[in-house]
Amino acid sequence: MATVSIPYTDPATDTGFFGHPRGLLICFTTELWERFSFYGMKYLLLLYLTKYHLFTDSSGLEVLGSYAALVYAMPVIGGLLADRYLGMRKAVVFGGILLVLGHLGMALEGEQARSEGGQILRDESALQVFYLSLALIVIGVGFLKPNISTIVGRLYGQDDPRRDSGFTIFYMGINLGAFSATLLCGYLGETFGWRYGFGLAGVGMLVGLTSFLAGQRHLHGQAEPHDPDLLRQKSPLGISKELTIYLCGLLGVVAAWQMLQFHGAVGHLLHIMSVAVLLGLGWFITVKCNAVERSRMIVLVILTMSTVVFWALFEQSAASMTLFADRVMDRTLLGFELTASQFGAMNSFFIFLFAPLFAWLWTVLGRRGLEPSTPMKFSLGIAQAGLGFGALVYGAASPNEAGLVAAYWMVLAYLLHTTGELCLSPVGLSAVTKLAVPGVVGVMMGAWFLATAYSEFVAVQLAKLAAIDTLDGAVADISIALASYTQLFTDLCYTGLACAALLVLATPVLKRMMHGIH
Repeated sequence: MATVSIPYTDPATDTGFFGHPRGLLICFTTELWERFSFYGMKYLLLLYLTKYHLFTDSSGLEVLGSYAALVYAMPVIGGLLADRYLGMRKAVVFGGILLVLGHLGMALEGEQARSEGGQILRDESALQVFYLSLALIVIGVGFLKPNISTIVGRLYGQDDPRRDSGFTIFYMGINLGAFSATLLCGYLGETFGWRYGFGLAGVGMLVGLTSFLAGQRHLHGQAEPHDPDLLRQKSPLGISKELTIYLCGLLGVVAAWQMLQFHGAVGHLLHIMSVAVLLGLGWFITVKCNAVERSRMIVLVILTMSTVVFWALFEQSAASMTLFADRVMDRTLLGFELTASQFGAMNSFFIFLFAPLFAWLWTVLGRRGLEPSTPMKFSLGIAQAGLGFGALVYGAASPNEAGLVAAYWMVLAYLLHTTGELCLSPVGLSAVTKLAVPGVVGVMMGAWFLATAYSEFVAVQLAKLAAIDTLDGAVADISIALASYTQLFTDLCYTGLACAALLVLATPVLKRMMHGIH
């Protein structure tokens, strides 16, 4: 990727985007379209596999879980490579190219699977393109996702009063992209054909990449490599280090392509990485930390592990909750019939509504000395995730004449999951920076994202408990399917409430171990 000369100017003098640097608009647009492409295919993925390629529930969930886990794990590597070598701009462009290729490749659906003589005949060539496309998306997200956020931070000085509002605008772009994509791509994919939903997601990513390339001059040189000469140095392969990184990225695509096809490979990798990280942290906490640091690090490890429970419940949205909406739910809402995948837009919709309210609420409670501690906020988040499934269980007890559950129970479930997310997710990243020993903040941030990746794996293992035999992608008996999902959601409700209760009981001890950090 050729070096582009971009002159440095002071971002503090740039107020061209409603008082903010013009580069914020470039990052906002790029992230909006990247999230548009990502969420545009996320909620279609399992339905596509089970209804078009006639995967079993278990096989489809394995692919979804492996893909989601890799997507959340790769940004740690992509961010590291950008920090040390590439710079954010080159990483975003490379990741964007991979994402465009991956999303457009998803539109090549091939022939629909069919059942003959008791066997499922699938278009294996099309499936290979599908797996390759997922692998391109995995590595592309790894290079783009962490670095576009870093660029936003670089556009503001450390004491720039516009910084917080700038990030607020940026994160609204994330949710705007997710909301619109889930509605549009979900509708096109399920109504007119899968290729239209996936294809629109690919077009969205192409628009995002184009806008980023066109607006690079507005980044004020903030996204360039810290040492361009380092990238030109020869690697052991005899080519420049920059080309070596791109080559390794393509080899990563090949590795992900294979891992996505072999069920359990990603799970084994996550087990090994998790054990290694826990052992390493255990050694560091025991040997390298003083008493105060040790206490705080133990709290952080406990909180990080608790997020696995929350996200494993929350990420049922693209798994068991989407299948529930497709198979046993009356999807009519306010006179409109939604597709199963479109219900995923509820999360972004409620983020729009309630994120400002929660920010105001914590501020008001903080002024009065009533703001819950970090462990208590985590407890509230996990409890609400469990209660969301309680809403679905309650609704499932009163199906209509056709045996279908009313859609507003799913809306209530998403509302509770989203308010739970607002209690836990923003607070969690802040807790990492406050509780971690300064020298290992980066390592703990990596551990945080590894826990999120691991939760994706756990989520599909839980969803598989309600796996149902289907005939040509449809359930034969709605009542049996409803009973299966009701049992799963009952278990998930009690799991969330039980884990939240344990964390509440532990909160007084954890607060003391935080030594004054709220």
